[in-house]
Amino acid sequence: MGEISSERQHLDHLLADSASLYGAPYQQAFAQLAQARRGRPVAEILPLLRRAADEALRSFTYADLREQAQAISTGEPYVLRVTLS
Repeated sequence: MGEISSERQHLDHLLADSASLYGAPYQQAFAQLAQARRGRPVAEILPLLRRAADEALRSFTYADLREQAQAISTGEPYVLRVTLS
């Protein structure tokens, strides 16, 4: 399980929100990668996750992204705990 802090006004960068004008929520990108890249090597998934995080203005650590990539590769569920500030 990963953990990230987010300011309330930037929560739409992380979670899909149809009321938001922000166009690159990380949740949506992660779900698309999970569907398209299941079973693929972690090394292939990592740069795609990094790009999605950068586009969503999320600063995940390398370890966080590696853990997420591993979950996508194996098809295991991934839980991200969000702390609002």
